[in-house]
Amino acid sequence: MTITDRTVLQSWPRVGAAVRAQRASARTAATAAALAATLGLAAASWVVAVRQMPGMDIGVATRLGSFAFFVALWVAMMAAMMLPGAAPAVLRRAHATGRVRAVPLFVGSYLAVWTLVGLALYGLYRPHGSFAAGAVAIAAGVYELTPLKRHFRRRCRESVRSGFEFGLYCVGSSIGLMLMLVALGVMSVTWMAVIAVIAGAQKLLPAKAAIDVPLALAIVGLGILIVIAPSSVPGLTPSM
Repeated sequence: MTITDRTVLQSWPRVGAAVRAQRASARTAATAAALAATLGLAAASWVVAVRQMPGMDIGVATRLGSFAFFVALWVAMMAAMMLPGAAPAVLRRAHATGRVRAVPLFVGSYLAVWTLVGLALYGLYRPHGSFAAGAVAIAAGVYELTPLKRHFRRRCRESVRSGFEFGLYCVGSSIGLMLMLVALGVMSVTWMAVIAVIAGAQKLLPAKAAIDVPLALAIVGLGILIVIAPSSVPGLTPSM
């Protein structure tokens, strides 16, 4: 073996280490950029939603407006409410691929699932009464205690192959809360913030009966209160 051959063989470990370090650096940069972009989009969406919604909220009598307006506002609402809780999944995707350009596709397909939910709601939604709102809240609280809810919530915390798949799991996890938002005041910034906090916490934190059961019972209790004394819930019914 010549001196040149020996030098080449000795250099291979250093080359391999340099390549691994470069890849790790690329993944770190992609992860940081993905986090900044995701949270930045969520923050911008909150600004858009909060600016558009004031004056439209009249509780159970809220109307959705034109199709184009509602879809645009709904997408902003979902980006504001759901992207913070989706950040870990976005980061896992960015770290796995090491490419920032994989993030827009993941986020876009995730929001596309929620957009489909919005389209269905637009077709089905009608201004309604307090009894219907209370019934939906009771059903949402009961759903929080079901094995199906626990299954979807667990899948929201696992690695997935695409934003579309992640979106389906997260819709399954949060659909009860979202229907409650629609029933109590789809254009309410207050209810939007409350549901966003709950849904985000459930995506970020593991399930614990000591927290989840009282929360579910509180939602059921809110529904019962709405049914028997709707005037006690501020903003639920239009003032006469």
